[in-house]
Amino acid sequence: MPRDELLRIFREVGWRGVEEQFVDLISRAIKNRWHPEQLFAEAALIERRHRERKSLERRMRASKVNQGCKPLKLMADFDWNWPKRIDRDAVEHALCGGLIDKAENLVLLAAQGLGKTMIGRNIVYQAVMQGHTALFVEASQMLLDLTSQESSRALGRRLKYYVRPKVLCIDEVGYLSTDGRSADMLFEVISRRYEQNATVVTTNLAFVDWPTAFPNASCVAALVDRLTHHADIVVIEGKSYRRHEAEERQKKRPRRTKTSRRSRTAATEDSR
Repeated sequence: MPRDELLRIFREVGWRGVEEQFVDLISRAIKNRWHPEQLFAEAALIERRHRERKSLERRMRASKVNQGCKPLKLMADFDWNWPKRIDRDAVEHALCGGLIDKAENLVLLAAQGLGKTMIGRNIVYQAVMQGHTALFVEASQMLLDLTSQESSRALGRRLKYYVRPKVLCIDEVGYLSTDGRSADMLFEVISRRYEQNATVVTTNLAFVDWPTAFPNASCVAALVDRLTHHADIVVIEGKSYRRHEAEERQKKRPRRTKTSRRSRTAATEDSR
């Protein structure tokens, strides 16, 4: 059979990995005098590795964890000694996929700049690397998406989008005040995921303050109840690490001397 015809068949049956590495595969088989069974075994391994890589790439894109202006910062760069208070065991349990089997939740409660978003993104990233579907989304973006749907059918499709992943991280719940319909949509997502899939929520508000973020919403108590029933609540306390980094960068900048300022002033006057 001509090579082009054989490659076309590989493409049709979905053997894209074998198609891409066909020339190298045949060269190695001839050089090493492989038995036909060994050739088929190597072809199967090539195709499996190809499909696993493509699956990982698809799940990583779908997770949205690398979208946005900031690249993902891995937990290897997280300074565990910076927060004055953090339950490291609970965080590492989530990072290792411990929430997934029992569909448990994790709530990260902290002020700005203490790494709760970084932790949430890494939990999603690790879930993807472990072979699961996962999604990272800002609360405001998710609620705007859901409340803007114009039909019950469209809303149902979007709810399935947020309910389906094995791990969903909803970032910055309560950061912006929203209306009762947004609270209802958040309740729908949490309620449908309840005891089915793992949910991670980051927030800067204690639960007693959630009614201020969802004024006139009657479902807040039920929402908190469902979210926290099977959940670790990790409170992170300390000073903002982002502010600390900004202060360190400021210290490293060269200071302007009086002489250099006088020289620039004189040069400006001479140019006139």
